[in-house]
Formats: sequence, C-alpha cells, structure tokens
Amino acid sequence: MAKRMFLMLGVMVVLLTALGFIKFKQVESAVQAAAFQPPPETVTSIVAQREVWPATTAVIGTMEAVHGVTVSADLPGTVAAINFDSGKSVRAGEVLVELDTRQERAQLAALEAQRDLARVNFGRMQQLVNEGVISRAEYDQATAQQRQTEANVEEIRATIARKTIRAPFSGILGIRKANLGQYLSAGDAVVPLQSLNPIYVNFGLPQQALGQVRVGGSLRITSEDLAGQVFTGRVTALDSVVDPATRNVQVQATLANPEGKLRPGMFVQVEVVLGASRSVIELPASAISYAPYGDSVFIITDLKDPKGQTYRGVRQQFVKVEGSRGDQVGVVSGVNPGEEVVTSGVFKLRNGAAVQVNNKVKPENNPAPKPEDS
Repeated sequence: MAKRMFLMLGVMVVLLTALGFIKFKQVESAVQAAAFQPPPETVTSIVAQREVWPATTAVIGTMEAVHGVTVSADLPGTVAAINFDSGKSVRAGEVLVELDTRQERAQLAALEAQRDLARVNFGRMQQLVNEGVISRAEYDQATAQQRQTEANVEEIRATIARKTIRAPFSGILGIRKANLGQYLSAGDAVVPLQSLNPIYVNFGLPQQALGQVRVGGSLRITSEDLAGQVFTGRVTALDSVVDPATRNVQVQATLANPEGKLRPGMFVQVEVVLGASRSVIELPASAISYAPYGDSVFIITDLKDPKGQTYRGVRQQFVKVEGSRGDQVGVVSGVNPGEEVVTSGVFKLRNGAAVQVNNKVKPENNPAPKPEDS
C-alpha cells in the first residue's frame, strides 16, 4: 500500500514538473514575440523646402468662338452654285452659295423698264407743270409713280442679294450641309462658320473667389490633347449673377489662337491667378496621406525603442494643403523647411515605424509634367 502511494506521488510530481516546463516555454515565447521588431520599411524621401507660389486655382473651362454661327439660307431657293470647300478659311463678304435667281432677274428687267418709262414721264410732267399745262395733282401722281418704280427695282435687287449667301465674318468653315441642286427653305443650314482668333474660354469660379478675380487678370490654358503647349489670356468679363445651384460665377477670358489649335467646344484646364503669391512647402503629391479626419505626412527622424536604443523611424504629422501644381502640392502648415518627408510608401507606414531610405527611384515632382502618352 505504501509503495503504491509513493508511486502515485512520483507520477504526480513528474506531471506537475512537465506542465510547469510547458507553461514556462509558452511564457518565454510570448515575451520574445512581444519584443520582436518588424524589419524597417523601404521608402523614398525629400528634404522640405519653402517655395513661393502664385495664388492660383485650377478649373475646367470650355472654349467658345468669339463669333460662331451656322450660315443659313435667308430666302427659299434652289442651290445654283457652291463656292467653298469644307474646312477652309474665308474672309468676311466672300460668296459661299448662290441660289437660283433667274425668275428674280427677269422680274428685275421688267421693273427696270417700268422705272425708265416712269422717269421719262416724270421729266415730261415736270416741264408741263412749269408751263401750267397740267395741274399740280397730275404732277404729284407722276412723282409718286416714279418713286414707286424705283422702290420696286430696289426691292427685287435686295431679293437677289439675299439669295447670294456670303460669309458674315472671317473664320474657318465647318462641314458643308447643302448640295448643288438642293432646294433650301428659309433658315436651312448651309455651313458652320467659326472665328478662331481670338477665342473665348468660359469657366466657373466659386463665389468665395469672386473678390479675388478681376477683369484684366491673367490666366494659363492647357489641354491634354495639346501636350506641352501653354496659352495665356486675360479675363474679359464676369457674369452679373451667381448660379444658385452651384454657387459659381461664370467668367470669360480672351486669348490669342493664331494657329487655330484651340477649337470651340474643347475642354481645357484653366489656371487663374487669384490675389498675391504665397509661401508653401513644396512636396510631391504622393507624400500626402489623405484621410477623412485630416491629411498627413510622415517625417523621418531619430526615435527610441522601448530599450532606449535609437533608430530611424517616422512621425506622423497632420498638414494643411492648399493648391497643386503638376505633380506637386503646396503645404502651408505642419511641415518645416529642412525636415525629411517620406514621398512614397506612406500607405504601409504607421506612427513610430522603422524605415530605411532608398532614393534610387523617386516619384515625379515636376510642376509642369509632360505625359509621354498624351
């Protein structure tokens, strides 16, 4: 009986010793896991520098011709001659289309004959009234008849002139919409005509910017379809009302377009100068971590781990961003000149994370980029 008790006691001691050893190993592994530091993240960086940016805002604008119409028939008639080619430039007054005027010209010949006869009769009546042969009433009747025949001739001449369709101003023709022999009713389209130099650009600005934009202010125009080309212009008009739906005011600017590269209806990027220049910290757009609770950057600095050892890590810093220019954004608060800011890889960082800098391949930081594929 005593042997059995000693045996059971020995087995219990062995079991307790084994359980204690296993628990010790678990606690040791947990402590090691807590002390584990992930490897540093590889990032690129830039040293913050202060730059002076003009106070500008970028908006989307639409090109519009200073003069733009669809030339149409004034009177009905059949197209007898077409004197233009689609897409060609024309000068004001050039004949574009001639309608058939054979009937009007025949009427004109008859009216001119009546006018000539009325002139002869008027001359006779004037001599007779001076001699007292006829009454003044008969002379007045001859005068009225002579003036009426003159008016009839001018009326038919005006009709013939209205059937000769001319360019109302100099510009570029569009695609022809009438054909030879086609019957045109009054108002039927013949060809679009646009004056391209100078040209308007229309765009909207928030009502908050209304006090900063003025007539005569400068602006820059760029288009993705015309890579590398910049057009400059001046604000020429501000709308008198603010759109109640968008709270924007419409602005119109005029710019030179000597080569006709800007066409009515094109969407363009408009950079408008508003007020005085401002000082900003210039950073690549990829350096900003955008979030609903605030925009931030990661600043590289020397940090200390729980053991008191120094390492290169990042500190998250909230910033205020105002404006952009090409690949760059302007930071007005939160970053000081000389601080080293992470420019790529911000999505994988957290406050206090260890980093190593590798600037062999850096993100674009060009104020006026020229995309190769545009």
